[in-house]
Amino acid sequence: MTSQFPAETSKDGAFVRQRYQFRGRLSADGSSGFPSQAGRYHLYVSLACPWAHRAIIVRELLGLQQAVPMTVVDPVRDERGWAFREGPGHGRDPVCDFQFLSEAYLRTDPGYTGRYTVPCLWDTVTGRLVSNNYPDLTIDFETQFTAFQRTDAPDLYPEVLRPEIDAINERIYEDVNNGVYKAGFATTQEKYDEAVMALFARLDALEAHLSTQRYLVGGQLSEADIRLFTTLVRFDAVYHLHFKCNLRRLTDYPHLWGYARDLYQRPGFASTVDFDHIKRHYYLTHERLNPSRIVPRGPLLDWNAPHGRGQLG
Repeated sequence: MTSQFPAETSKDGAFVRQRYQFRGRLSADGSSGFPSQAGRYHLYVSLACPWAHRAIIVRELLGLQQAVPMTVVDPVRDERGWAFREGPGHGRDPVCDFQFLSEAYLRTDPGYTGRYTVPCLWDTVTGRLVSNNYPDLTIDFETQFTAFQRTDAPDLYPEVLRPEIDAINERIYEDVNNGVYKAGFATTQEKYDEAVMALFARLDALEAHLSTQRYLVGGQLSEADIRLFTTLVRFDAVYHLHFKCNLRRLTDYPHLWGYARDLYQRPGFASTVDFDHIKRHYYLTHERLNPSRIVPRGPLLDWNAPHGRGQLG
């Protein structure tokens, strides 16, 4: 089988995600070289991408829309990468008039050879990318942009809970967030089986974990919930079919499905979900997995159905 991403496929057929090269950090005191300043940085995202979706949700929940302007790329990516085009839910680049996101990468590092990924953060002062390392972006928005957050913004990364949040994030990343990709992009049966079994073992454990508590950590919404949500919201629409993660659907898990609806129905979540972008991106972009490029019509799910989780602590 020919790999969708040959440079990120091992000899034994496993998908090995590339290391993200741009790892600058924002800092409230400026010590990192990238001081937290309203309007200085521009966030490039795709509504289809779960990694970018995290940053979109956090930006919305914290009220950083004015402090961190954002541009959405076309969800359909070709051999030239993500493009800035006018269309429903996406538009032109207002900062540098880039036609493709690759231009931002190559202006920052002309020798860059990796995939051009979202989310990424552009610094309008130095004229370069600060970071494309998605875990750092949300943490920095939560901890270094407090001066620009709305007064009633939730504390999504409270200091007392950080060790627990970091630990559960690591497990969820390995088996779920990245696990669906390891299953979907595997090119051998062995590596697919390995990934899909680890994925559903973790989902089973999360189902049990969430049967007695409303959120993943500390009885409150946190960074951990946002990271899990962006995979769950795509699960039945994309990963179940397109990535062959079909032992069970999200809707087959009563607690996980209720948990996902609970989050979806909170302000800052549903407004950031675009199933049209999500489905068109995956089914039209990965020609090795879906050579017909037919986009499924379903599934028909009621994300606004009562979730019944309000009584959980």
